[in-house]
Amino acid sequence: MAKSYDFGGYATKANRRCADGRIILPDAFKDDNNRIVPLVWNHQHDNPANVLGHALLENRKDGVYAFCSFNDTENGQEAKRLVKHGDIVSLSIYANQLKQRGSEVLHGVIREVSLVLAGANPDAFIDTVLAHGIGADIDDDEGVIYMGERISLSHADNDSDGEELKVDEDRNKKKKSDDEETVEDVFNSMTEKQKTVVYALLGQALQDNGGGQSGNDDDESREGKSVKHNIFDSDENQGAFLSHADMEKIFADGKRLGSLREAVNQAIEDGVLAHSIDTTGMTVATGTQTYGFNDPSMLFPDYKSLNNPPEWISRRMDWVRKVMSGVHHTPFSRIKSVYANITEDDARARGYIKGKQKKEEVFTTLKRTTDPQTVYKKQKLDRDDIIDITDFDVVAWIRSEMRLMLDEEIARAIIIGDGRSTDSDDHISEAHIRPIAKDVPLFNTQVKVEVAANADEQVIAKATINAAIRARKNYKGSGNPTFFTTEDVVTEMLLLEDGIGHKLYKTEAELATALRVRDIVTVEPMENQTLTVGSGSSAETLPLIGVIVNLSDYNVGADKGGEVNMFDDFDIDYNQQKYLIETRISGALIKPYSALTLVLKKAA
Repeated sequence: MAKSYDFGGYATKANRRCADGRIILPDAFKDDNNRIVPLVWNHQHDNPANVLGHALLENRKDGVYAFCSFNDTENGQEAKRLVKHGDIVSLSIYANQLKQRGSEVLHGVIREVSLVLAGANPDAFIDTVLAHGIGADIDDDEGVIYMGERISLSHADNDSDGEELKVDEDRNKKKKSDDEETVEDVFNSMTEKQKTVVYALLGQALQDNGGGQSGNDDDESREGKSVKHNIFDSDENQGAFLSHADMEKIFADGKRLGSLREAVNQAIEDGVLAHSIDTTGMTVATGTQTYGFNDPSMLFPDYKSLNNPPEWISRRMDWVRKVMSGVHHTPFSRIKSVYANITEDDARARGYIKGKQKKEEVFTTLKRTTDPQTVYKKQKLDRDDIIDITDFDVVAWIRSEMRLMLDEEIARAIIIGDGRSTDSDDHISEAHIRPIAKDVPLFNTQVKVEVAANADEQVIAKATINAAIRARKNYKGSGNPTFFTTEDVVTEMLLLEDGIGHKLYKTEAELATALRVRDIVTVEPMENQTLTVGSGSSAETLPLIGVIVNLSDYNVGADKGGEVNMFDDFDIDYNQQKYLIETRISGALIKPYSALTLVLKKAA
């Protein structure tokens, strides 16, 4: 296979200090020798089109070399042209089952080799997802390892069996003329002791200015190892190279200041060394911590949501379900209620006197009709947002909110009315869904709870219970009714005590029995509601206390097709998904004297 490769390059290099302080030891990936793994574009594993070919791995003393061949796909051939043209020059690997001891990577398994855009950082680095932390033997870690090594092209007729591939000369190394030495030449001419002094001075200066890797140096000293990094070993990276003029300036400042360390510090402040890492396109930490690293929060784990999808902040909705399930339903929406009044004297049976003419019975007939109205809720989402929200089904979430709010609005209209101005386009007409609390006297009896002007909550609570019990004679609805009221009203009733401090009603069930109702349901939208009582000059607006009714006497009608329906449509011009939920219904009490409405009347 090595004879027919398209290009080759080092996938990893041994004994190379990475930017995060870790070192890949020789033979860390020796088990991958002669293995074939996919050649992928930029570690993207979510699409088969991103597989560009394959790579034959060869374990060497100084790392793992990859003989890479492109496939015949469009993406593979495009990548081949980019490599041949020199646009793509770097390889990277994805490995898992990483094991390390301290800062040393001992073992791993290479799963794929990727072509990557060369970064500005001249050092290798491992972008690792740690499972257990750093400092102990670690199993089953995984990471993307970037080495910054250049790849080399080959001809298909290369027949050098077993011969190592020739690597392109580093572009960052400048050619020198016969009469000029580069900074690297000067550096390489130093003795090992002199190089060690330069390493120490530069490292200490950078560390004091927040650029050192003090934690990694501690690892080295503990393990008795010394790893020297050649500052001239770099990929093609304009920002990483110090010119001859830069170095001359540093040494000149060192003579002027009397300290090479101070000269390096001055170079950092002047920006001479600040460009050693190109941060284009990256978010740079802006913290000011003076030890460790300047912004620890950048390394904190991402926030994790505890409730997906998000929880609704809404009014209490348990009463809505009781209303919607308690009303009577018919499969038609146009309702006509016809009644005959036999309560008048003319409808009574008569006594007969011999010789007198018998008279016919006379009674009054009554009729009321109710027409339907459409009630709807509309919403829209950008399709880009629908695709980008992956933690939960945002469409199902929005649909559930639309149905919940539609049911609440219908239930509110049934009990107390829409509440919006009659001039509003959004108003639900009280002639189509007739609110129980505002219905005419034939169906709803308004009961005034009269108290003194200075009456406190306890007095009002007692008066409300007494008024409800006395008004029960006016109730002619079906069975035992339900008391719909507010949480404040129920609380004040439960706090009532006798003369020696004992609670009059220990539970809501005991209170419901005293009120002669089956159940008590609190309705949050009923809070602070008022009701107009009377008509003409005698009309007055009074606070609403509650409604006593059996919802089986209230009819909700919908024709076929008028039941609750959900529609959706896509706007191709604005790339938006639109949703509509609507129903067309009518609603009204259908039994005379089937409701009692309690209002508070304080004396002047």
